[in-house]
Amino acid sequence: MKKLAGAALSAAAAAAAVIYLVRPERASEDKKAPFMGVNVAHRGLHTPDRRVPENTLEAFWLAAEAGYGIELDVRLTLDDQLVVFHDDKVDRLTDFTGSVESYTYEELEKMPVGGTDNVMPLLGQVLQLVGGRVPLVIELKSGHDDVTLCAYVKKLLDSYDGPYCIESFSPFIVGWWRRNAPEVLRGQLSCRGENLTKLGFIERFALGNLLTNFIARPNFIAYGITEKKPLTVKLCEAMGAMKVAWTSHSDENENGNDTVIFEFYRPEKKFK
Repeated sequence: MKKLAGAALSAAAAAAAVIYLVRPERASEDKKAPFMGVNVAHRGLHTPDRRVPENTLEAFWLAAEAGYGIELDVRLTLDDQLVVFHDDKVDRLTDFTGSVESYTYEELEKMPVGGTDNVMPLLGQVLQLVGGRVPLVIELKSGHDDVTLCAYVKKLLDSYDGPYCIESFSPFIVGWWRRNAPEVLRGQLSCRGENLTKLGFIERFALGNLLTNFIARPNFIAYGITEKKPLTVKLCEAMGAMKVAWTSHSDENENGNDTVIFEFYRPEKKFK
């Protein structure tokens, strides 16, 4: 009987520990409202043939004109400018090589993106272009100085008059916003651990199962669209985290989600 009681106590303690680790911070309805039922254009309304390249002013203008929310990526340059670019290296989308952080912005803006006349914009340029017309989902990319990245982004957004939220794969970046700007809707980006190829096994397991939420206490979980979410992710959602799906290629992914980040098709602007 004592062994049974001990096992039950151990199981209860383990369950409590998991709940503590994965628990989100439930956002108010007002805080969530600009993003509920919204279809968000992944890196702007870019095209598969790259005639309109991702994360460019052209892609953002098209998305805003169509009334879609916009997802975009922000990282630091060598001279600590806030450039909008997804990859850590310039190789895939330009004729140059090397990491974004190894170039100044003056050098980066001379690199045509996708073989077009488009160049990498600064976050400030994107904010001026969008002008508060549609919600922004701003992903912050971890780099050489995440504190500076967060502080500079916050300073810029403090004077922006429009709906936005912050997300990141780094729980430490999300945690920074938890501590320094709790009024801003924040989200933890994640996916199944086997897809987090740049991380070690322990990090992949922890982030893929949201065991890092005790650092970030996110308001929403932006989870990669997979056939089956881990039980810990479902638990986090059951405790009140908004459900954000990425990256969708079909409007079927609107079912069961609060926000959908899409590309390469034209859904309705809102689905709720």
